Amino acid sequence: MFANLKGLFNPSNKDLRKRILFTLMCLAIFALGTNIIIPGAKSITNNIGFLELLSLVSGGNLKTFSIFSLGVMPYISASIITQLLQMDIIPYFKELKESGATGRQKINKINRYLGMFLAFVQAYVFSLTLLKGDAMTTIKSTVYLTAGTAFLIWLGDEMTKKGIGNGMSLIIMAGIVNNLPSTFITAFQNLIINGSYNMTSGIILFVLFIIVYLAIILGVVYMQIAERRIPIQYSNRTSGAYAGEKSYIPIKLNTASVVPVIFASAIIGIPSVIANILNKEAFTNFVNNYIVYTSYTGFILYMLLIFVFGYFYTLLELNPDEMAENLDTNRSYIPGIVPGEATSKYLKYVITRISTFGTLGLMVIAALPIIFTKFSNLPSNVTLGGTGLLIVVGVALETYKQLESQLQSRSYRRRWKI
Repeated sequence: MFANLKGLFNPSNKDLRKRILFTLMCLAIFALGTNIIIPGAKSITNNIGFLELLSLVSGGNLKTFSIFSLGVMPYISASIITQLLQMDIIPYFKELKESGATGRQKINKINRYLGMFLAFVQAYVFSLTLLKGDAMTTIKSTVYLTAGTAFLIWLGDEMTKKGIGNGMSLIIMAGIVNNLPSTFITAFQNLIINGSYNMTSGIILFVLFIIVYLAIILGVVYMQIAERRIPIQYSNRTSGAYAGEKSYIPIKLNTASVVPVIFASAIIGIPSVIANILNKEAFTNFVNNYIVYTSYTGFILYMLLIFVFGYFYTLLELNPDEMAENLDTNRSYIPGIVPGEATSKYLKYVITRISTFGTLGLMVIAALPIIFTKFSNLPSNVTLGGTGLLIVVGVALETYKQLESQLQSRSYRRRWKI
């Protein structure tokens, strides 16, 4: 798999190596910022209730209340919102989508403004509910968190322009990976050193923990790269239909990625936010007993929300009617399927089945850390799998593909002296 990366050390790829070093430098700056704690927030280092899930998705920095606690998740949320609005919900956004480069620039600008607004709202809510200080402390904390997100958005853009891969995605991945060593160290300490097991049993359990963790990684990799390829053919006026060019439509098993988890965690966290603001004991107890994802009813609700969002988001993202229309426009068809409405029905049937299995797999990945924490004696920061692992694997694969593509392109240009 990594044989194609040998060309990275070719003297002619010096600029590519500079891009990689620039990316690593930006990630180091991010890692440094995650250790800078907001003044007055040093006590926020233990259980943070409903924010545990959001903290995990954003890289775990919310637990320490650093200046980068929000990460780039407000920007990602804004991007998801505008992406949904482009799907025939608001005509203006659909027009921007169809306007080419100019439209994309306007959408990116909207994403930044909306992302900063969401960052300010989230920063204020988190400061108000977690710090519980006076008005000035809340305002200062809100400004610090919002400024941290603004800096990360700029840093992510610079990484995308001057580095390798998508800067925003790499920042999220770095936040998650930054917490992996503490996960294994804590597991080692609790199972072998400070655990209630003898030395032999503790070692066996720790080795089993690592094996299961690696198995889950392999499963996540499979889930990210698995796809259904629907064969298509292009009509050829002179040679006949079957002599035309053959191709296929790739439909990924997990088209929605972690979007359903983000939506589900945001919705299920709203009652907890309201409970923290109102500070009414009866309502708070109701939320803690029936709504939060660690409760049995909250867990079922969380899984249902992931399934609903994953299923419908995939159908919105892969619109069967639009795909059938594009095939007809490009003078192509699916062998054995009549063009038009029959093609649309067939694509909807295939997408529905794939999205169902993909969403069920996403539910399993999202449920693993919750179930593991619920039934094990290990701390909440020691988890198996989870959406964080899904993000890490997805970003790593995309970055590798981009790096491999650039190396192949450069090798081709050198060979043919383009």
